[in-house]
Amino acid sequence: MSKEKGEAPLPPVTFSTFILSLNTAALIHLGELPNPETNEKSVNLALARHTIDTLDMLREKTKGNLTPDEERLLESILYELRIRYVKLTS
Repeated sequence: MSKEKGEAPLPPVTFSTFILSLNTAALIHLGELPNPETNEKSVNLALARHTIDTLDMLREKTKGNLTPDEERLLESILYELRIRYVKLTS
């Protein structure tokens, strides 16, 4: 892979960085972070729910195969995202 001039290097792809990228996407859909393309915050509950469901599916499918740190990261992210989602939908 080549790096474009002026671009920061990307972190190596690990399970944790993948989970963190999905967390960022969910936070954007929940309106917590600005969309990087528009630099504006907006809420899309359907995409937020889909991303949270994707993280939950990964938790189920990787049960018993994660390091303790990866498991804690995934559980804490799911907990925080669910709380934020419920607050928006209540």
